[in-house]
Amino acid sequence: MLSLAYMKHAVITPAALPVTQIGLGCVTLGREIDEEASFVLLDHALARGVRLFDTAAAYGHGASESILGRWLASRRPSGISIATKILPPYDRLDIAASMQRLGVDQIDLLYLHQWHESVLSAGAALDELVASGRVKALGLSNVTLDQLRAAGPRFSVVQNNHNLAVSDVSEALREHCVANGIAIVTYSPLGAGFLTGKHHLGVQSGSRFDLVPGHQDVYFHRGSYRRLATLEAVSARSGHSQAHLALAWALHQPGIDSVLVGGRAPAHLDQAFAALDLDDPALFAELTA
Repeated sequence: MLSLAYMKHAVITPAALPVTQIGLGCVTLGREIDEEASFVLLDHALARGVRLFDTAAAYGHGASESILGRWLASRRPSGISIATKILPPYDRLDIAASMQRLGVDQIDLLYLHQWHESVLSAGAALDELVASGRVKALGLSNVTLDQLRAAGPRFSVVQNNHNLAVSDVSEALREHCVANGIAIVTYSPLGAGFLTGKHHLGVQSGSRFDLVPGHQDVYFHRGSYRRLATLEAVSARSGHSQAHLALAWALHQPGIDSVLVGGRAPAHLDQAFAALDLDDPALFAELTA
């Protein structure tokens, strides 16, 4: 088992939220796995040193938050951060349902799940959530650099998609975040399974692309297939599996504070921990050549 001391820790400012290099993305809870399997995955993540648990009101129409909340009540873990996300419009902020499902009186990290013009008018309401103690820190998810700049300085975390096939983390975004003390959390290091190559013969039944067909438009295009071909070639030459290479690349990207890893079973999380041991800049350069 990987010791907690082995993992890189970041501190998200200004809220001082402890974050581990690998976080658990809880999108599968209640949507792809039932509560019993979810508890097994959550217990395993905690035992392996994961301290960031990320969910959203939209995941399973609240099922993910509810399952995570029941796990929190059952296990009462300490020293962890709970992040959730709310959907627009943001001129009618309501986090009561999320707090009730999670069973918490404070959300450690509240994201606005996607960009909407109402972000620009929600500042006072967001500030009140923090001032009242109901939210510890604020973040934006799925935004561009221009949108982040327009949103103002109250957001201390950005969460975007970032993997070998598709990335919404530009070099300019990284530079801006470093310069302004904004942490970057990324998700989908395997491209929702696209980078494993298992969909070559069509979308696998029961997979993320099957359950959420909208993901197909994000990945099933010429650019992503070209990058997948490069990954396949490097995998064949190096002897590392495609998943191992893709995870290692995502976990060792500069300027990234935490990578969210999802899954249906502990083995999916374990493969991410195994990828921490592969830190080969020359190999990573081949993957993006």
